[in-house]
Amino acid sequence: MTSEELDSEKWAGEFLGPNLSILSSFQIKLARMLMEEGQAHLFTNWPLPGDKDFDKLRFFDQVAKLDSNYPGGLAAYIRNARKLLADSKAGKNPFTGYVPSVPNGEKLIYGDEKFMQYEEAGAKEAQHSAFVLVAGGLGERLGYSGIKVALPSETTTETSYLQLYINTILALQAANSKGRSTRLRPIPLVIMTSDDTHRHTVELLDNNKNFGMLPDQIVLLKQEKVACLSDNDASIAMDPSDSFLIQTKPHGHGDVHNVLFSSGLLSRWQEVGVKWVLFFQDTNGLLFKGIPASLGVSALKDLDVNSLAVNRKAKEAIGGIARLTQDNGSEMVINVEYNQLDPLLRATGHAEGDVNDETGFSPFPGNINQLVLKLSSYTEELSKTNGAIVEFVNPKYKDASKTSFKSSTRLECMMQDYPRTLNSSAKVGFTVLDTWLAYAPVKNNPEDAAKVPRGNPLHSATSGEMAIYRANCMILQKAGVNIEGPKIEIYNGQETEVWPRVVWSPKWALTFCDVKRKVKGLCQISQKSTLVLDGDNVTLENLVLDGALFIRATGGSQVNIKSMRVFNDGWKITPVDFADKSYREEIRMRGFEFQRLGQQTLFFDQPGECCVSNVSM
Repeated sequence: MTSEELDSEKWAGEFLGPNLSILSSFQIKLARMLMEEGQAHLFTNWPLPGDKDFDKLRFFDQVAKLDSNYPGGLAAYIRNARKLLADSKAGKNPFTGYVPSVPNGEKLIYGDEKFMQYEEAGAKEAQHSAFVLVAGGLGERLGYSGIKVALPSETTTETSYLQLYINTILALQAANSKGRSTRLRPIPLVIMTSDDTHRHTVELLDNNKNFGMLPDQIVLLKQEKVACLSDNDASIAMDPSDSFLIQTKPHGHGDVHNVLFSSGLLSRWQEVGVKWVLFFQDTNGLLFKGIPASLGVSALKDLDVNSLAVNRKAKEAIGGIARLTQDNGSEMVINVEYNQLDPLLRATGHAEGDVNDETGFSPFPGNINQLVLKLSSYTEELSKTNGAIVEFVNPKYKDASKTSFKSSTRLECMMQDYPRTLNSSAKVGFTVLDTWLAYAPVKNNPEDAAKVPRGNPLHSATSGEMAIYRANCMILQKAGVNIEGPKIEIYNGQETEVWPRVVWSPKWALTFCDVKRKVKGLCQISQKSTLVLDGDNVTLENLVLDGALFIRATGGSQVNIKSMRVFNDGWKITPVDFADKSYREEIRMRGFEFQRLGQQTLFFDQPGECCVSNVSM
């Protein structure tokens, strides 16, 4: 393409034409696209050839990258942005014309017969699944300088979130391999990273030998950013410190769908028999306790989409899952953000909006951003949209006129909005799990958590760790273990329940049936106790624990603990001041540390059965 072939009226600035001589035909094509999309301002102050030519080429390298990473290219991004910005300025509700109602879903009660049926089915179905971890965030907001998945999920064993997730997937894989003459296909794990986290995630995996996963079992896919916009006309914003650099920001975790589609992994998974894709977030230490049952629901009900959910209080700051129906009868079951759900209900005949029902909770369950998707229909749908899902824009306006922004904005997308692209024939459902079992995200720093009104979830490192102990204790209680109730303590200004510190590796128990098989007789655990179980063949019968006990079994050991009584000073919890920088960040952000006063450790590393009975320690 020559300069004569271009419409001169489309070129802005006195010097753009001469600069065509330093550009390739592809770069000229990109320039013309930008001009046609109203981006003449990008070239206004370009100097003549010979001056800053490297910067000009660097600019086009970035444009090419932005163009290739967005479905439909940068032109489509700009056009979508203009429409969404116009809707935003007009105050248009994306759900106008829809009437909300409570959808049908599966509400599970932990430990009952139906729960165990789904859980056992899901544990087996895991072998036909792939897992996708959305891990694009740093821990700065939490008071941690590293990546969030490197944080300890709890500090009794110092197991990081990433290690916990990988250990659970490996345990599911091993459980399905038992009794088989040949080893089953490894369960794939994809980690979506960002510019901020990619290198650190690679280092974390390399330094820990993938936590036991095979090198080709884990795939890292990096999420790219999108162009920022400076006004309602979707003018691309330049970096204030670099006139040849477009300002960019993350597109949102909904990018995972486009990243997966573009990678070609979906079709390869189908070829090797993968049926389900499970999406999960980076810092929820309980999430895998609910995944087997939820996967079982998807498999037994043949759902295209299954959103994991928990009970939510009316108007609680968590999205609600709702059925939205139009006048023509078309409907969709999706997440509706809490600040949209209440006004939508009021506008459609529900005068009080989102209110609690007789159960004490809103009838609209709370979305926790974990999804189970059927791979076949997921691949088919993304093929239609080229990997794109519904977007939104959230500009911060300077004033009520909505004519200018306080700062640049960009289009965003959310992972849980995938069902909005489906037709009404898709089988979309949800699974409601007990909050104590499945939802304890870590997303607030200590200062913000301390300001949360009493009775509301803290979602801090403190509450996230204590929730793991609480869940494990409640599971053991349901299996018949006598566990002393919690104490109320305050750490980093946060009032929290302190249960016995009970932790087990995924190898020891993946499901409630596993726990019930491995806990027998009358077991008792005092409030001050710490119990760590690591090994797939450890059973407890008539254990009395008042202190700290660690049991580890490897190398084919089968360990039966019978009538054991353990008494020692245990691990004492002592408060730590968040401002005291003599402590590690991981400790300061929790507000406590363990003082190891006494501990009994049992380690078994030889194959064969070992019985420890009628022992007091």
